[in-house]
Amino acid sequence: MKLEIMPVKEGDVIQLVGIKHKYYFVKLIAGKVLQTHKGIIEHDEIIGKPWGSRVKSHLGNPFYVFQPSIADMLQDIPRNTQIMYPKDIGYIMLRMGIEYGQHVVEAGTGSGAFTSALALRVGDQGKVYSYEQRPDAQNQARKNLNKFGLLDRVDLKSRDIADGFDEEGVDALFLDVKTPYDYISQVRGALKIGGYFGAILPTTNQVIRLIDMLRRYDFAFIEVVETSLRYYKPEPERFRPVDRMVAHTGFLLFARPLDRDSMINADKNIDQDLDVVV
Repeated sequence: MKLEIMPVKEGDVIQLVGIKHKYYFVKLIAGKVLQTHKGIIEHDEIIGKPWGSRVKSHLGNPFYVFQPSIADMLQDIPRNTQIMYPKDIGYIMLRMGIEYGQHVVEAGTGSGAFTSALALRVGDQGKVYSYEQRPDAQNQARKNLNKFGLLDRVDLKSRDIADGFDEEGVDALFLDVKTPYDYISQVRGALKIGGYFGAILPTTNQVIRLIDMLRRYDFAFIEVVETSLRYYKPEPERFRPVDRMVAHTGFLLFARPLDRDSMINADKNIDQDLDVVV
């Protein structure tokens, strides 16, 4: 069965890839133009064309029209803080079951990289509630979200999460803060029973403190992982690993909040349950 290929439409965020892989992210608006050092490209020349089409600037230089991936967008994101790596974001999204239409809370917006990924994932029917205390970081995140056309999916909040979250019964909650173990009571108040909790931490002693606090607040099925990513040179005559790899960037911790009765039963069988998961 041949699937219908939808054309590029006004309002889409596209990735224009030119010579030597130079690329631009553009939100298409009728009547607008993109000015590059390789020439001017009119948005109207792109709207209505199939994805993957080739267009030319007024100087005759070619560009290809692609749908950007989350990884593509995050590589280009302006930042004033360290952003989360795509290798971690991908695993987090799958492990925490982030899906279309969900309501998700994160604390530690930073430059908005993970926020952008969440907003793409939950879609126009979902919502991301993102907490950040630093005004400069939140301002940068707002600009990045607006650049990718995702700002309407995110509620940016400037507040200390020690005061609690406004939301209750959310599907998932992720902490990217210095001391996540200080806020587990607040997490319990916002996250639905059986929902997904996640956090990223740089050191082992922080992980140990967080595990202890999660158990105090009736979280179970705790999992700690780290991810590594290694690229290879795509050259048939000298195919080999590149000289550097993206190794440890942080420990990822996941857990599920249970009610008191479920926790008692889970405690009795937790080792067996985790053996099955592993």
